[in-house]
Amino acid sequence: MAAPLDPQYRQRLQALSDMFAATIPARMGEIADALAAAGTAPGPRELERLHQALHTVAGSAGSFGFAALGEEARRLEQAVRGQLAGEAGWAALIPQIHTYLDRVSRDPKSPSFPAHD
Repeated sequence: MAAPLDPQYRQRLQALSDMFAATIPARMGEIADALAAAGTAPGPRELERLHQALHTVAGSAGSFGFAALGEEARRLEQAVRGQLAGEAGWAALIPQIHTYLDRVSRDPKSPSFPAHD
């Protein structure tokens, strides 16, 4: 493997990863708040808020070394998108999001985030 042009590439990449890691609690708080606001019978506004919070994590996590965190956020984001399109299954999705939040709080770099523990 060729050496990167920037001799400090790995250090810079690690610094970016560390900065992203520092934002994870706030990002998970946004997801938790959106989920709480959605309640048991969410409207489009609440679902859109939850979708956006998950989308933000899904779009950036992998770039900073948190691939599984981002992949599970993407899966959940797509499920919320389905809710916005009128699909059934909101009651089953709620515990999946809670499980995700719990797993992230314990180990945000986990190699996998199963929908259920």
